[in-house]
Amino acid sequence: MFRLSTAIALVLALPASAEEFNFAVTTDPQTMDPHAVNSAPVLGFLNNVYEGLVRRGKDMAIEPSLATSWSPIGDGEGWRFVLRQGVTFQDGSAFDADDVIFSYERASSEQADTSSWFAPVSDVIKVDDFTVDIMTSAPNPIFPDSIANWMMMDSGWAAANNAERPDKEQGNYATLNANGTGPFQIAARQPDLSTVLEPHAGWWDEVEHNLTRVEMTPIQNSATALAALLSGDVDFINPVPIQDAARLQGNPDVQVIQGIEARVIMLGFDQQSGAAESGQGASDMFLDARAREAVAKAVNVPAILQTIMRGNAEVASQLVSPAMRGYSDAQAAPYAYDPEAARALAAEAGLTGQTISLKCPNDRYLNDEAVCQAVTAMLAQAGMDVSLDAMPVSNYWPELRADNFDMYLLGWSPGTFDAEHPIRFLGSTPNEEKRLGSWNFGAYSNDRIDTLLPMIQSEIDDSVRQGMLDEVAKIMQDEVAYVPLYVQPLVWGARANIDVTQRPDNFFILRWVTVN
Repeated sequence: MFRLSTAIALVLALPASAEEFNFAVTTDPQTMDPHAVNSAPVLGFLNNVYEGLVRRGKDMAIEPSLATSWSPIGDGEGWRFVLRQGVTFQDGSAFDADDVIFSYERASSEQADTSSWFAPVSDVIKVDDFTVDIMTSAPNPIFPDSIANWMMMDSGWAAANNAERPDKEQGNYATLNANGTGPFQIAARQPDLSTVLEPHAGWWDEVEHNLTRVEMTPIQNSATALAALLSGDVDFINPVPIQDAARLQGNPDVQVIQGIEARVIMLGFDQQSGAAESGQGASDMFLDARAREAVAKAVNVPAILQTIMRGNAEVASQLVSPAMRGYSDAQAAPYAYDPEAARALAAEAGLTGQTISLKCPNDRYLNDEAVCQAVTAMLAQAGMDVSLDAMPVSNYWPELRADNFDMYLLGWSPGTFDAEHPIRFLGSTPNEEKRLGSWNFGAYSNDRIDTLLPMIQSEIDDSVRQGMLDEVAKIMQDEVAYVPLYVQPLVWGARANIDVTQRPDNFFILRWVTVN
């Protein structure tokens, strides 16, 4: 079993008292629908309310959840899942195989943002009330790892509330309401203001937390969040501003919990031919690999990490960090900083004299806008004119999906903790029918990568599989498909009497929180 060594567990004995708990986040989850938006703020929060067949433990290892066991079928034909009996949803309805079938149909539908997760699935078959076979079109040894965030919904509840499919645009009953099997249930929801949770009294698993009421408050301004932590108005914030971490460590009333996230921050490019005629304001300037290489050589990543991240991040060379399965040691060297070469390449590729549109979120990643400002200045030093447009993440994703950019900032944390994951989502040619490339906003495309991906997904021999992953990593580096910048750090802040578990996926799991 693959285990990530960078996970940090801070777990103490369960106190006898029961407590209320308040925490602040930068980005409010866009929805309470577990299949409507495939993003970390949504999936991380809803892991407290909904559950999947499997889940990740404190060490990130896959463990049983709504399935008690799973095993391969035949010679790589699929996987059989034995379901947990006696589980109830938060409205008292019983969980069984029909809910798994429904959740598959819902989560894999064209209306769902999670549909690409099920590209390898050919069929889901109910064997009996508590056994389900998930058939795959080819052997898929990492399939159980790939569905840790696929959450089960009650088919009857969804039908009764006209929420049988997600509605990403207009929303429906499941956008504001939830009915999971998890340890906490939604008691009140005011988007962008407050979300209140209470323990699910009928939860099937052993209770480790001592929380009676939880309130999540979005606070976009980091100074305001820090002040709320110091005053005791909130018990936990994520993230702590990098520049304040050292100062906080000397305060006996609070604690700073630091680690390395599984998320790589990168620059992406519009590589869709004909972008200049799309009417969205983008151009074809980054179709030339020399233009993309010019950007790669112009960005001084170590300087960004020293000045903006205060030494709390690691330079990245690929779309996954060295801690991920499938990382390519052969491609470990990052792009070299060379502003003079960048200037020459920009001139050769015709970038000089053009204005580059750089889109950036200002409330999604740690110091995201500051990083984009630094990138803008560095590109200017290499003779490239950049127009920076930073915005809240709620506006950001629609801008990227509308192809309204030349460059953009993106962070990616592989849900499977495997290098196959970003290849499927970011490196594959976008194909709605095959559910590939769903987050490949710039439409990067390489035929060889498209050929290798299904082979990577089905290969059982680790050495053969790694060879193919090495080849993909080299292709993407040679073509400058993206410019990896750094592996994002984790910097959490909590009151001194709070015990939490920090995982490298940056999911805040409430069932491991205790108030002393």
